[in-house]
Amino acid sequence: MKLLSLFSGCGGMDIGFEGNFTCLSKSINEKIHPDWIVQKKGKWVKVAPTIFDTVFANDIRPDAKAAWVSYFQNKKKNANDIYHIDSVVDLVKKAKDGEKIFPENIDIVTGGFPCQDFSIAGKRLGFNSQKSHLGVALETDEPSIESRGQLYMWMREVITLTAPKLFIAENVKGLTNLADVKEVIEHDFAAAGNGGYLVVPARVLYAPEYGVPQSRERVIFFGFKKSALKKSAIKALSAEEISAEYDPYPPKTHGKDLKKIVTVKDAIGDLPEPEQSSDPSQKVYSKAKYMGAHCQGQTEVKLDSVGPTIRSEHHGNIEYRRLNAEHGGKHEEELNSNLPERRLSVRECARIQTFPDDYQFILKKTESNVQVSSSDAYKIIGNAVPCVLAYNIAKSIEAKWSQYFKEA
Repeated sequence: MKLLSLFSGCGGMDIGFEGNFTCLSKSINEKIHPDWIVQKKGKWVKVAPTIFDTVFANDIRPDAKAAWVSYFQNKKKNANDIYHIDSVVDLVKKAKDGEKIFPENIDIVTGGFPCQDFSIAGKRLGFNSQKSHLGVALETDEPSIESRGQLYMWMREVITLTAPKLFIAENVKGLTNLADVKEVIEHDFAAAGNGGYLVVPARVLYAPEYGVPQSRERVIFFGFKKSALKKSAIKALSAEEISAEYDPYPPKTHGKDLKKIVTVKDAIGDLPEPEQSSDPSQKVYSKAKYMGAHCQGQTEVKLDSVGPTIRSEHHGNIEYRRLNAEHGGKHEEELNSNLPERRLSVRECARIQTFPDDYQFILKKTESNVQVSSSDAYKIIGNAVPCVLAYNIAKSIEAKWSQYFKEA
């Protein structure tokens, strides 16, 4: 199934939707999904590939593309040509002017439209964002259809232009308690293709309940092309309560009465200290000084619990791997071993986001003359959808694809 990926970043959603990547064995509930695992090695498993193939990816960040291409070039011959650095606004305008921008016969569109304007960590301007689609300040205070907070509308334009059978949009939980934003977005998405989409009520997924060692919550929107659906699927998806047989949202795999929640220690406990590592992504970490408990990101991770949400922020907001005793550090055994106070490394953040270890984030100048620094890496990792969460969504859709859609 051909997948078109918008706001792709460094590809957490794309990795999850294609499968065939390595993750912690503890992240997969083998009792529920025995067919998901194709290889085991120690604490790691390789998950099965899915039916989805990313044929178009897009973002405005050159560093995100450099990292994406570095990973996917071993899996796709034309990875560099698949990824387009352009604003979705500009892509849509070019397509409407007659340029061939998007591939034909797209089956599914995915996109995590920008979340900064809906996040509780930001100013929460929502649709009235003061940033443009290129991420720079608007020249006027007037809300604009081209502002960052309205980019989901341009995702809708792509859906109208490509007419996929299904689209999946992702954003922060904060969107759901910001006036009637969720309902407005559902209504707007349903209008794609002249009202051609059935949008099921959006839900919030809690990442730890899907094997991700991080307290991340994300709202997911599903939209189905009505003309492609079987009559039985239209009836089931329109019901007030969707039956498990047709529910597109993945069933929980971890938590109460299921497999144990994956902890930070499970994810990063085996990593050597940066000074002893040969992995470029483990060797680097933010050197920003401790700024006091009143500031965001100045706490240390709890090893026996899930980690904090990995944010796309500057170095001073990266949580601590450990604090010293003076700043309230609680990892006594490590402190007694004279291990230094430090923030999470790039690799540790990537592990908490369930990226595979063969994804390298620290890149010297690439063929396209783009360098990915530790600061860049923190941002693109924090922006990503956890790969394992995306895999759960993809496999849920894959399992029900033939129930939803008529045969081509």
